Amino acid sequence: MTTHTPGRALRIGLAAVACAAFLGAVVTAPSAAAASATGASARGELLSVTPVGHLSRSEVVAAVASIPFDTAPVRHGVTGYRITYRTVDAAGRPTTASGLVELPDGGLPELRVISYGHGTQAYRGGVASMVAGNGDREAVEYFASAGYAAVAPDYLGLGTGPGTHPYMDTATEATAWIDMLRASRTLASRHGRRLDPGVLLTGFSQGGTAAMATGRALQNGADPYWKPAALAPVSGPYDVRRAEIPAMFLTGGMDPAEAAFYMGYWTVSMNRLHHLYDSPSEVFRAPYDTFVEGLYDGEHTEESIAAELPDSPAELLTPQYVRRLLHPTGALLAALRDNDTTCQWHPDVPVRLYAAEGDRDAVFANALHCRRQLRAHGADVPLVDVGDTDHVGSVIRAIPQVLDWFARQD
Repeated sequence: MTTHTPGRALRIGLAAVACAAFLGAVVTAPSAAAASATGASARGELLSVTPVGHLSRSEVVAAVASIPFDTAPVRHGVTGYRITYRTVDAAGRPTTASGLVELPDGGLPELRVISYGHGTQAYRGGVASMVAGNGDREAVEYFASAGYAAVAPDYLGLGTGPGTHPYMDTATEATAWIDMLRASRTLASRHGRRLDPGVLLTGFSQGGTAAMATGRALQNGADPYWKPAALAPVSGPYDVRRAEIPAMFLTGGMDPAEAAFYMGYWTVSMNRLHHLYDSPSEVFRAPYDTFVEGLYDGEHTEESIAAELPDSPAELLTPQYVRRLLHPTGALLAALRDNDTTCQWHPDVPVRLYAAEGDRDAVFANALHCRRQLRAHGADVPLVDVGDTDHVGSVIRAIPQVLDWFARQD
């Protein structure tokens, strides 16, 4: 439940995003019948590949400088591919998802992997596999330009994935992420590259919690090949119940307009999975109860959603629902408990948390709570305060530090 002023993945003052041009035809996998005949139909099976662009080293420098990231680590040109692959939905049923893979130029036969999870996106076309210019693709290009294979899942229901996005559902974030890693291994092999099984996991905001969930799943043996090598999540909403929700209704806490955007998205998404209400009027005030659910269908941009919402969660939500959020029970409590657990484990690999005290989206208490939970499980994890900056400023400052720290884990 965090990431940006609605409409821009990294809240960067860039021009409106434009869809990336395809550089070549989609390369499709064998038909479903052929795949079944060969026994290839499985989670992580690569279904299609669409080149989304090649950047020379100087073009990468220009792209990442526009964010701005420190350009010193940029050493290679990069080529990006949007891939579609098999995965499962929240009920375990077969579905497909997409994501971005960026490979560095050069003759490196084996590559370490940095895998990046994006922050809140309500519009399916706003993810890194679909568009450049909003910061997410540039972050992936940045990692690849330093000599890594960079892998960025879109999660379910975004990019080319069917259906609606189960926002902040850490279980499906992890399954989609792991299956994306499997598919990226196939793609790399087609280009004569081998991917090292020790994956370096990072992510911003929603992607921070997703990175922690994915690292835990991999450590617990979710895949026979991929293992976590290090985790460096940035400004994640690790504790929605005890950090984010109280800050939404606290003067000087979360930014009110953004809190309304996030809570609208979270409530609609969680209702699809946990049935929080029978009628939207139980949780949303009039007139928002008549149209809020339709805003979060994956087809509306963040700007168009924000234009329809009020300036605070108190104006969006009914008093009864506010009381339920502050004192959850039943399905609402179950939804929170299911997802507020990404720091409740003992990582066997290095972990470093990044956050900013000035963040009014993923409030700093999230990182403090995460560190406390990890310590309770015996893991002494450092928390890096990147300084007096806002939510997006935290990732702009953190990404170069994450890359430097990852390089020292090799």
